[in-house]
Amino acid sequence: MGFIVNPVAGRDIRRLTGGASVSSNYAKRRTATCVLEGLTMTDNAEVLVMPDNAGLADRIVDDAPENLTVDLLNMTVTASGEDTRNAAERFSNAADAVVVLGGDGTSRDVAHGIGDVPVVSISTGTNNVVPTAVDGTVAGIATGLIASKAVSADETTVRHGTVKAVVDDESGERHIRGLATLGVLDQQFVGTRAILDPEDVIGGVVSRASPNEIGLSGIAGGLATCRPDEPGGVGFRLGNTSKPQQVVHAVTVPGVLSHIPVEEYRVLDDGEAFAFDVTTGVVSADGERELEVRNAFVRLRPVDDGPRLVQINAVIERAAEKGLFRTG
Repeated sequence: MGFIVNPVAGRDIRRLTGGASVSSNYAKRRTATCVLEGLTMTDNAEVLVMPDNAGLADRIVDDAPENLTVDLLNMTVTASGEDTRNAAERFSNAADAVVVLGGDGTSRDVAHGIGDVPVVSISTGTNNVVPTAVDGTVAGIATGLIASKAVSADETTVRHGTVKAVVDDESGERHIRGLATLGVLDQQFVGTRAILDPEDVIGGVVSRASPNEIGLSGIAGGLATCRPDEPGGVGFRLGNTSKPQQVVHAVTVPGVLSHIPVEEYRVLDDGEAFAFDVTTGVVSADGERELEVRNAFVRLRPVDDGPRLVQINAVIERAAEKGLFRTG
């Protein structure tokens, strides 16, 4: 099994400006310890942990149960999202399953390189849509069951969609990819990265939409619903606050319920484009500002090519049906 723990997840500015949860490295380490305990249900489990410059991975290895083989993945640490992407690429060829502790940004970085390896994504970020809030021990049990093939991954995983953008502007043609969302913001600079004010949002495209989610997928979810494993997505363009076509009530950041004026929205087929002309702006991915654009034509489209996410409840239920929690 591969183990990716992002030491900086859950520590952005939204924990200060809204009601976002805080996930300290101590809390991540405790969750990781629970995951490893759950893995002890699997015989001969071997785990490689992505190293980091905060010493978190070292503590996870040191605190691992004695009957597990747990070591650090041999790789160079850059203290950036590149670490997660590099580890995911390594695990795509070496792991039977991967556990990820982080937020939406971490899950997006993993999705870039993990291929078809089943992913158990556990929420330890600030504003999470993709990762699951679940007990680490239960998640560890499910990971071991999938990795050992005691439970079929084909029956208990779903293919999450992504959103891809092509940006034509003064810098030429550029590409950016989001897991759950890509947005277009009325901002000049990346700045603090987190999206704090819904009035900055021009529009976007999401691969999943539900009113019980936070951020752009929650805005879209007030217009139409789209499950994460359904092909296609939802595109929307926000309107003038004085004369909107309609208003959506959405949780835009944790602890903030906003009234969002909408000019246009459309349910999109897989690969169908939704376009924006942008004089000056920023493209966001999964709740974080990523790319500054000038005099740009931005085409966003949902694509059904994301990671295979493990449905933890389905794994546990299937294992119980097969009697895997009983002996004798």
